[in-house]
Order: sequence, then C-alpha cells, then structure tokens
Amino acid sequence: MQDSTKTQQVQQQVQQYYGQTLQSSADLQSNACCTDDNLPSYLKPLLGNIHDEVMMRYYGCGLVCPQQLSGASILDLGCGAGRDVYALAQLVGKNGSVVGVDMTDEQLDIARSHALYHQDKFAYPQLNTHFKKGYLEQLDQLGFASNSFDVIVSNCVINLCTDKAAVFKHAYDLLKPGGELYFSDIYCNKRLPKALLDDPLLYGECLSGALYWNDFINLAKEAGFKDPRLVENRHITIDNPQISDKVLAFDFYSATYRLFKLPELESHCEDYGQAVIYSGTIEHHPNAFILDSHHHIETGKVFAVCGNTWRMLNETRFKEHFEFIGNFDQHFGIYQDCGTEMPFDKQQSESNSGGCC
Repeated sequence: MQDSTKTQQVQQQVQQYYGQTLQSSADLQSNACCTDDNLPSYLKPLLGNIHDEVMMRYYGCGLVCPQQLSGASILDLGCGAGRDVYALAQLVGKNGSVVGVDMTDEQLDIARSHALYHQDKFAYPQLNTHFKKGYLEQLDQLGFASNSFDVIVSNCVINLCTDKAAVFKHAYDLLKPGGELYFSDIYCNKRLPKALLDDPLLYGECLSGALYWNDFINLAKEAGFKDPRLVENRHITIDNPQISDKVLAFDFYSATYRLFKLPELESHCEDYGQAVIYSGTIEHHPNAFILDSHHHIETGKVFAVCGNTWRMLNETRFKEHFEFIGNFDQHFGIYQDCGTEMPFDKQQSESNSGGCC
C-alpha cells in the first residue's frame, strides 16, 4: 500500500518538473532521456510530420514503435506533449486509434492544441488520436474497458510512477488477449537507497525512480507477463557532475521491453523442437523480424524457437507473417542457456543465430 501523502508529493514534483521547469529537451540535466539512436529510416519522415512544439517537448528514452501496427488500437502511458502518439497515429492509419494518458496539464495542452494540425498533415478524414488526463497508477479509473487495446506503449515514464506494480497490472487488464506492452524505460543494476529515492532532481531526471532490473522482472511476472523480452538497451553515461557524483556506485540502462498478454507462457524457455519461417511481409521489415535481442529472424530462414517464442508469434498479430513448424506434443527439456543473470550489457551484441536466450 502506497502512502497517499508521499504519492501526492512525488506526483506534484513530477508535474512541476515536466510542466514548468522543463520547457524543452535542452533543459534536461542528464542524458538519460531524449535519444533517437539508430532511428529506422521509415520513422524519420513520420517524425518530420509532427509539429515543432510537440517535438521540442519530447523527453523519452527510446523508440516505442513495434512492428505491425496498421489498424491497431494503442494506449500511450505518459504521452507528454504527444510526440509518440502522433508518430504512432501514422503507423496505425486512419482505421486505427491512439489514446494518450498523462497527468501534466501543460503537456496535454500542447498535445491537444495541435490535434487538428496533425489530422490535416496526415490527411485523415477524422481524428484518430485522443488525450486523457490521469495517473498511470489509476488507469482503472479512466473509463477504459478491459481487453480493449492491441498495444500499450510507454516511453521513459513508468520509472516516475510511485506504484509500478499497479501500472503493470492495469496494463495487463487493458490489453486484448495476445496484445503487448512495448515500452522503454530506465533501469538500475541494483536497488537505490532511500536518500537517492527522495532526491527530486534525480527523480525528475528518471534516475532515482528507476527499477532494479530484477525487481522489474518479478513485478512484470506478478502482473501476468510471464516472459519479459528485452528488445534493446544502452548504458547511460551521465556527464553532469551534480548528478553523476551522487550515483557513482550505480549503473543505469535505457532498455526497451516487450511483454505479451499470453497466459499459457511458461516461466522459462522450454524446447519442443519447434521452428518458424518469417515471410518478410510485415511493412518496413522485409529482410528480418526482430522479436527481441536474441531473436533476429531472417526472412525465409528456418529459425529454431522455444515454446514461448512460438506462442508470441503464433498467438498474436504476427501470426499471418510466419510459417510454423512443430507443436507442443513432445518436450525436449529447457534451453540450457536460459539463465537469470542481469540481461543488460554495456557492449550489447546482436545475435543472428537461431535458438533461444
């Protein structure tokens, strides 16, 4: 149970920091946020269509544009001024929809003020975006129906929430079966002491609210997301001495995870002798499909997978783009490399081979 007074105090600090203290991304005091490293070429013109004021007030830490979004219904948790909402609005198309939720009035005012600009820019007959004020810990109070979203995204915001377990539980409830939570956030290599947790500057800069990575894994599983998959990560360097001196004993990472609402997933990667073949038919991804940092599936190549990966592809919006080999009739044991060590690597490498974990 969260202390209500402490929760309100933190929320007010965050609202003031992102609504009044920060006027643009240049005002941030660390480099935890605001990276567009390795921006895919197909996203560049989409961002070019977004109003300059919206772009200026972007404070994310990664990209939250998963594959195969045409016609999807998407919820953006902590949408801010709406950059990701308006980028995703172009990917879902006129038959899809994107709803943004944020608790900061100043940010929402900017997002809403440019809604008609983007409708005209995208040449849509009607708006496919909507913004609601609310707290992510209280998503159940915003009138959304259970099982109503195909995808939920969030970009460097869950770390600012005082009750992260509630956020994951509400997200699981709001997703349709087979839907996914695809989000970027900041994580730490160990738990932070109370003195740092209570530092307003570190909290606003997305550092002191960062989850210890294994606490995140456990919270996600408790919410129902049984097999969190790391898509990509980068080690955060802090060039501001005022901040770096306080956190010298800690390593921080910006990481993107995808969590599927698939109740039959197992706790570990089990081998059933299965494989998939990607057809190359997902828009913008003709040569390969990247499920996560361990599954770079080249088009046309037989790719061995565990039972969980097979379900993530067969029981979701990706099914029509794959050929599936095998079933669950015979079990060959656990994938031997499926461990519990910290998943982040300062020198991340990408594996192009088959197999799991």
